[in-house]
Amino acid sequence: MEDKRKRMIVTTTPSVEGRPVGQYLGIVSGEAIMGANLFKDMFAGIRDIVGGRSGAYEEELRRAKDIALSEMTQNASALGADAILSVDLDYETVGSNGSMLMVTASGTAVRLS
Repeated sequence: MEDKRKRMIVTTTPSVEGRPVGQYLGIVSGEAIMGANLFKDMFAGIRDIVGGRSGAYEEELRRAKDIALSEMTQNASALGADAILSVDLDYETVGSNGSMLMVTASGTAVRLS
């Protein structure tokens, strides 16, 4: 049996071309909060001084985004949705001195006709 999450349409647009919305199921969301590692912080600080990209932080952001999207998709699937429209991703730092990365994904779960 095919995994329903693989068939879920997830888009930032308010519609899917050629597929009218049959039923709106509500807002769904997913969140991920990742702790920043002391060594990653130290190396990111060095990169800030000498320039360049911080691959460690970029990887953590990608991982947090994937977790938030997966959680949102699971919530939509539990409602019987086959698509999530108008998806928005928000990135924040939280905790003392911004020591944690937070990614929130939200959108509207729908059944397409």
